[in-house]
Amino acid sequence: MILVTGSTGHFGKATIDFLLKTIPSSGIAALARDKNKAADLAAKGIDIRTGDYTDFDSMVKAFTGIEKLLLISSNDMNDRGGQHVNAINAAKKAGVRHIVYTSADIKDPFQSAIAFITDGHVKAENQIKNSGMTYTILKNNLYAECIPMFLGEKLPETGVFFPAGTGKTPFAARIDMAEAAAHVLTTEGHGNKEYSISSDKSYSFSDVADILSEISGKKIEYLDPPKEVFTEQLIKAGIPEMYVGFTAAFAEAIKRDEFNLPGTTLESLLGRKPLSLKAFLQTVYSTSK
Repeated sequence: MILVTGSTGHFGKATIDFLLKTIPSSGIAALARDKNKAADLAAKGIDIRTGDYTDFDSMVKAFTGIEKLLLISSNDMNDRGGQHVNAINAAKKAGVRHIVYTSADIKDPFQSAIAFITDGHVKAENQIKNSGMTYTILKNNLYAECIPMFLGEKLPETGVFFPAGTGKTPFAARIDMAEAAAHVLTTEGHGNKEYSISSDKSYSFSDVADILSEISGKKIEYLDPPKEVFTEQLIKAGIPEMYVGFTAAFAEAIKRDEFNLPGTTLESLLGRKPLSLKAFLQTVYSTSK
């Protein structure tokens, strides 16, 4: 049986939908902190198991009888690395044979502008490799969904305002990454491997502005403000300080070219070209012309 953690989140749900195209629902389990939030999955015949990354015993119970585990990294920033290690240890104790982990693809996780994210991944990867379980590490690059998260979901009237300089990122759509994860879970030959998951072309935010110009039919400029000006504007707009710091850190990492690691592994796993950045942005912004 395959178990997917984070089953009520976007990535987990999308992965389960792809699994259902390949295997029966009786072969799928889903971990949720709140069983009620997974009612739609239960309606599809999926075995819902409750557990929390901070509760070791709950995870041992949830992971019992599971052959393959998709461990989706936590979105709780409170001791993220500790949560992952806890889940990995629980998987080992429960007898999980193969663990698939969603990590991050970045040039140097030890010197990253988003070390508060990458530190947790490094701890998890080391724990997995030392666990004795068969593993596959999916080093996911930035979701294309990060662009509307950073810029907003309406086409900007005053330009793309983001302090990422000329840094480039091989954005890929989350749904393609989820399909790749489902493929790894349901096919052979992925044992003890690490995959860099990204598109084969990198884009700067100047490129993003050009694509948005094509979509909207009007010229959209890229504005690269100093970090201090950017954060000041977000705070003035009423954005919570924690989110401001989070966004500015990602902008700095992009500016440093930390994510600029294009590749063809995602295409190979999918057996087709991933969704292009323009096609993705059209799904978000085409109605905002």
